[in-house]
Amino acid sequence: MHHASRSAAEFNPGVGSPTRFAFFGSPRVPILYAAATEQAAIAETLLHDVPQSGGRLVAFEYEGRQASRLLTTRKLRLGAFLGLGLRKLGVNADELTITGAAEYGATVDWAEAAHTAGLDGVVYMSRQSNSDRVYAFFGDRSEDAFTVDSRYEWRFDDVGGGRDKLITLCNPLGVEVLLR
Repeated sequence: MHHASRSAAEFNPGVGSPTRFAFFGSPRVPILYAAATEQAAIAETLLHDVPQSGGRLVAFEYEGRQASRLLTTRKLRLGAFLGLGLRKLGVNADELTITGAAEYGATVDWAEAAHTAGLDGVVYMSRQSNSDRVYAFFGDRSEDAFTVDSRYEWRFDDVGGGRDKLITLCNPLGVEVLLR
């Protein structure tokens, strides 16, 4: 998920509000978040602040945005912040990957530790779609590891195509996609 004016493989250099695993380092380590599925990508971005009980997705929140598919160009070494990886680290998901924003200071420390260990990023279960994996990649380690799949593109403000697909995905979740 990204703004259409940016490449899908463009790392955030450290701009914006703190997130679960960003930002750390001096200079700041660029971060790229990605999801294994369309539904996780939508849940973690467009629906991130929409209540679980449902709500509205206003046009300005999705216009100019799109989903793209990244392909890896090499093997990546990732910290496993899921499954038995959490047990190995001695933490639970509610302490690391499903915390609220108030805990981001502590969760960023875990990303920095993974970075210090020489990893390219981390993989964890989506908080918003907990059957799907999501990723945080470290730009200084993995910026060269991706290409954009030119066969896939989902523009959300594409009337009759992308927007209809977004409406179809959101409707059963009780989320109304507003056209204006």
